[in-house]
Amino acid sequence: MTVELEVVGPNRWRVKKASQKNARSDLPLPYVISDGMEPLEQVDGKFYTSKREFRKVGRANGLIEVGTEKLTPKPKGVEHKKGKAAREQAIRKAIERTRSL
Repeated sequence: MTVELEVVGPNRWRVKKASQKNARSDLPLPYVISDGMEPLEQVDGKFYTSKREFRKVGRANGLIEVGTEKLTPKPKGVEHKKGKAAREQAIRKAIERTRSL
């Protein structure tokens, strides 16, 4: 049994293996995610096999799909600064109380 080696760098070798071609098409098309899915029951009691219809019914009923909700930015204003100042004052007050014990 003989082992064939190939050079991968200066003073670096590895066992030569038969290269495998990736399972890709030669067609010049992008990867497309289909709209189909396994049947799922929505809150209206009906089963849907279309992602678009499933999400449409959820939005119509006021549901939020986890991971797609839009986050609200943190408040940047006077109220935020007042809240921060009040928290800092409360912390200072608590520290003073513990020191006086």
